[in-house]
Amino acid sequence: MNLWEYENELFKQGIEIIGGTDEAGRGPLYGPVVAACVVLPKNFKLEGLNDSKKLSEKKRNLFYNYLIQNTTYGIGIISPEEIDKINIYEASRKAMIKAIKEVQKKIKLQYVLSDAMPIDIEIPVMPIIKGDAKSISIAAASVIAKVTRDNIMYEIDKKYPNYDFKSHKGYPTKKHIEAIEKYGLIKGYRKTYGPIKNYLEKGCCKKGN
Repeated sequence: MNLWEYENELFKQGIEIIGGTDEAGRGPLYGPVVAACVVLPKNFKLEGLNDSKKLSEKKRNLFYNYLIQNTTYGIGIISPEEIDKINIYEASRKAMIKAIKEVQKKIKLQYVLSDAMPIDIEIPVMPIIKGDAKSISIAAASVIAKVTRDNIMYEIDKKYPNYDFKSHKGYPTKKHIEAIEKYGLIKGYRKTYGPIKNYLEKGCCKKGN
């Protein structure tokens, strides 16, 4: 598939400054949701760039380092507390808007391609279903968002090694659920998410160490 298809169509219309936006971390029980918005130079080349879920961690990290040095990008982070207040869908949208605004401080966007998310902002936005596998700009955003979030989780893991965040990144794996049962909740859990909600309803309030 030609990942430049959407961008090339906009280039033909005279639209040159295009941001791609995507988020990482909708599913985890713990931690923030992170979005990125990326503007690629018109002659940009990075062999193998694709949806971050299709890349190995090693490849993602290599691409991340290249992207942050060779593109204009912004990052938006929404806390677990805010996710609980407004729900993950709205939090993902808010993170994307924050990322777009960060880019707008550096360069005037003409158009945004988003990974399936309708966004109401002052510039045109095209939501693309599975956009991270169809648009090079969204794919780039998916890599920056994913690596940024993973790095946050690695830092949390250093503080709370018993929970093994470095392995599951906050997702509801069997080992993660077992760690919650054993060590309790620490600050940063999404209390509206099923397994955490159930844990709290059972009256388990043991603090993590």
